[in-house]
Parts: sequence; C-alpha cells; structure tokens
Amino acid sequence: MTPIEIIQSKIFENAQAFGSVLKQWKQAGKTVVFTNGCFDLVHRGHIDSLARAAELGDRLIVGLNSDVSVRLLKGENRPLVDQQSRAVLLGSMLMVDAVIMFDEETPYELIKNILPDVLVKGSEYQLEEISGYDIVLASGGRVERTKLTEGFSTSDIIQKIKNKFLANG
Repeated sequence: MTPIEIIQSKIFENAQAFGSVLKQWKQAGKTVVFTNGCFDLVHRGHIDSLARAAELGDRLIVGLNSDVSVRLLKGENRPLVDQQSRAVLLGSMLMVDAVIMFDEETPYELIKNILPDVLVKGSEYQLEEISGYDIVLASGGRVERTKLTEGFSTSDIIQKIKNKFLANG
C-alpha cells in the first residue's frame, strides 16, 4: 500500500465501519486504548498526549469530533480545519491505529460500541467528567488520566494568531 492508502485505511466514518477491524484486534488479544478530541489545530500537546495514550496498550483508537460535533462544543466559528483533514493528519501519525469520527457532543455511544480496555483523557478531567468512564469500568477496563504538556492549547494558539493580526492590522 502507498502511504496515503495506509493513512486512509485507518480512518472510519463510524463504529459500524470499524467493527471488523476491532473484532480482529480483540480476537488477537490486543489491548485496545481509546482517546478522543477535536484536534482542530494539532500541536505538541496533542502529540505528547497521543504518544502517552499509545504506550498504554497495543492499539490506539482516536475518536474524532466531526465538524458538527466541534460546532456544538466550540461554537459556529470552529472547527478551523475540516474533519477529513483532521482525520488524515491523525491517521498519518505512527502511534494512531484508527480514527473514528462521531457527531455527538461526547463519544459515549462510540465508547459503548468499542468497549476499549483503556480509556484515556487528560489529567485536567476528574474521573466522573470523562465520557464513557462508567462503561469502561463496568466492562473490566481501566481509565487513565495523562499529564498534559504545559504551554500548549489550541485556544491559546488561536488567541496568539488573533493578537498578531490585530497588532499588525
């Protein structure tokens, strides 16, 4: 396969499209890790978080908020980068094994369909704030909260860009 075909093979429109791959992984005894996010402007903090999540198992699935979902969470001016472009960017990363898009505000239903062995979010969340924590714990999995890389935030990057344009405007 060509590099772009490899990337495309990691991207799934929904949990149903991903079902056969997930079944193969689980039958092979792979530890499946799940994390999620918008990944609107990917930065070092995202890379660090994904790398930490990947270290917790054999296969890393990233639930990607669709454009519809990002607008619900962040407002009409977001996302800055469309869902297909964000999916390709994530799919190009060595540590990411699958990218699955979802339209809802949270990946709760996606997590319910996947039943990952490990659910990962940043340490800024309390356990009860992590969507799907109850499902994962009830199915015998675990929830991990990883340390964030200080000084990196999409909102901060957007603000820096705005400030530069206003200052030079």
